[in-house]
Amino acid sequence: MSTATAPTVSLAGKYLTVVLENEAYGIAVLKVREIIRMQKITPVPQMPGFVKGVINLRGRVIPVVDLRVKFDLKAEFAERTCIVVVQVKLPSDQTVQMGLIVDSVEEVVTLAANEIEPTPDFGAKIDTTYLLGMAKVKGQVKTLLDIDRVVAPETVQALAAAV
Repeated sequence: MSTATAPTVSLAGKYLTVVLENEAYGIAVLKVREIIRMQKITPVPQMPGFVKGVINLRGRVIPVVDLRVKFDLKAEFAERTCIVVVQVKLPSDQTVQMGLIVDSVEEVVTLAANEIEPTPDFGAKIDTTYLLGMAKVKGQVKTLLDIDRVVAPETVQALAAAV
């Protein structure tokens, strides 16, 4: 009985909400380092399609992933398209910074435990391990992302090796 509520309690906190093809997603604020406007991305050969390449951020090379492509959404660049720089924890406990291309940034919301529900069971064929849960904010449902799992660990390691 208490095991069902324990994960939800730890999910309470502040989330940066971003938009991908008219849907809102939440990223834990503690994972977000900064938000920057789009800039020239240098391609890296032989990476998965959602890995756009790398950028130079104040002398540091940061890999960039297009979340829209990763989630099979339309990836059209607009005026509000930007890069959210996040700190991703690798399985080896090492942390790396990565850029995530999103359509736009909405706001920072503070979520209480009772506003977050577990991810629904979509069936065996749909992988929901990268979802923390679903939040109800102002009558809308926002999907909370486990940013450490959104980008597959092997992709992060391949990027880290390439950079």
